[in-house]
Amino acid sequence: MPDGNDQHVIKVIGALSNISADEWNACAGTGNPFVSYEFLSALEDSGSATSDTGWMPQHIALYGPDGKIQGCAPVYVKTHSYGEYVFDWGWADAYERAGGQYYPKLQCAVPFTPAPGPRLLVDNALSDVRQQENRTLLATGLAQLANQLELSSAHITFCEKQTWDDLGKGTYLQRVGQQFHWHNEDYQSFDDFLAALSSRKRKSIRKERKKVADIGLDIRALSGAEIEEWHWDAFYQFYLATTDKKWGESYLRREFFSLIGERLGDRVVLIMAFDGDRPVAGALNLRGEDCLYGRNWGCLQDHKFLHFECCYYQAIDYAIAHGLARVEAGAQGPHKIQRGYLPEMTYSLHYIRDQGFSDAVADFVRRERASIENEAKYILAEHSPYRN
Repeated sequence: MPDGNDQHVIKVIGALSNISADEWNACAGTGNPFVSYEFLSALEDSGSATSDTGWMPQHIALYGPDGKIQGCAPVYVKTHSYGEYVFDWGWADAYERAGGQYYPKLQCAVPFTPAPGPRLLVDNALSDVRQQENRTLLATGLAQLANQLELSSAHITFCEKQTWDDLGKGTYLQRVGQQFHWHNEDYQSFDDFLAALSSRKRKSIRKERKKVADIGLDIRALSGAEIEEWHWDAFYQFYLATTDKKWGESYLRREFFSLIGERLGDRVVLIMAFDGDRPVAGALNLRGEDCLYGRNWGCLQDHKFLHFECCYYQAIDYAIAHGLARVEAGAQGPHKIQRGYLPEMTYSLHYIRDQGFSDAVADFVRRERASIENEAKYILAEHSPYRN
């Protein structure tokens, strides 16, 4: 797919193994672990994100005039809307009731991962102007690919705000969502963080942590070589227990966890709770340059507040100890507010080929955005746990 002046060409890559890790990571950078070659290839190599699971890789790579890759993006042909966390089931239902065919569609995303970050990846060695031009070329190429394959739509989910701003001026519709993140205000200890909260919230968190401590579990943060295969065996059982309880789909295969442990090393942070020598609960996190990203949680023993301890409080402890700027604890969860996690906007972009349907969706996302923004303002005004 040429860009119009034949100086840059976009090619479709049917498997991540068809591109080198160095070429991909030169564009992905090191800030966000989810767009790294190591994470994305673990999804494919483990069979978690493949055509068999409804995630057919169709990654795109932008080649410059010298024949070298200047940009790339993780892209999949989707035959359903599972594992995306930006829900478009209503769109699919409306379009198909009107006689259209919503699936398959094109998805630029990190499978099963509601973590905001870069999606249109460009070589950081290029000038700022060239980087922006290349992001635009990648977005244009994504829409062209949807047209060529006669797919209903193309979606870029959990993208960066700057990309959302830039591409929202063209053919892409802008949508927002909401998550809850914790920010490190240069705290030196967990008590420093607690001191920033109102008295009532501070006492509540101390009470919750004490109740977990009184159970007598040994809770550890494991990383890199500290994580062995038997840890992953145990964690996979936690993962299955969670998906079973929520009537969800167990998207991730057992091999995936071994592969990220092997390929991401110290960027994997596994919080595990032990009853004696037996692991009974765990929370999987990945570490970026300035953020700890919470991903999966599960347990074999139900203890009140153990989920909050492993997923939220231990993550805060880790971020403070390692000087990280924030903790992003994943999708959903208004219950995170009283534990110090405040609302943050998330961003997605949507190209819909059918103009009439695109107009209808545009009206929906405008109204949805106003509602979400008002809700965030209300939460901050009425329910923030912080004293100031």
